[in-house]
Amino acid sequence: MKILMTVVAAVLVTAAAHAQEKKVYQYDYIVRVGDAAPDFTITEAGGRTYRLSDLRGKVVMLQFTASWCSVCRKEMPFIESEIWLPGKAKGLTVIGIDRDEPEEKVLKFKDDMKITYPLALDPGAEIFALYSLKESGVTRNVIIDRKGKIIFLTRLFERDEFDKMKEIIFSELAKK
Repeated sequence: MKILMTVVAAVLVTAAAHAQEKKVYQYDYIVRVGDAAPDFTITEAGGRTYRLSDLRGKVVMLQFTASWCSVCRKEMPFIESEIWLPGKAKGLTVIGIDRDEPEEKVLKFKDDMKITYPLALDPGAEIFALYSLKESGVTRNVIIDRKGKIIFLTRLFERDEFDKMKEIIFSELAKK
């Protein structure tokens, strides 16, 4: 009986460990195109609090960023001028998710970058960890359709990929 209990305990521990493993996709994402976007609470720096699911009916771009990220800083002016400004009147929501920085720093970062889309706080990178391995780098974008499904993922800032992302966003916005 003692041996049986030991075997059962070992099986349960092994099963629990496997259940906690995450499937990892390209660029250390743990989500992929076609998946429902994991829901979370958004707390904008200096602003309001709401859930991602509250934005159903809008096309959403999540931009994972941080003030110390040089590639993020390179990409942000293009997001502002080529995606956010022309897209917001068409139903686009862009939210920068700032990785684990205090609100004062995030507000200064937003001001320094001269962007008008909101930056949200991500203490402990908990939101980031819903989409990617926590130890992975920022400068990634997640595009979500009106029904809450992921339709495009990026990593770093490559002009060709950025242009493809723009094409997908504006094509999705054209669908009513």
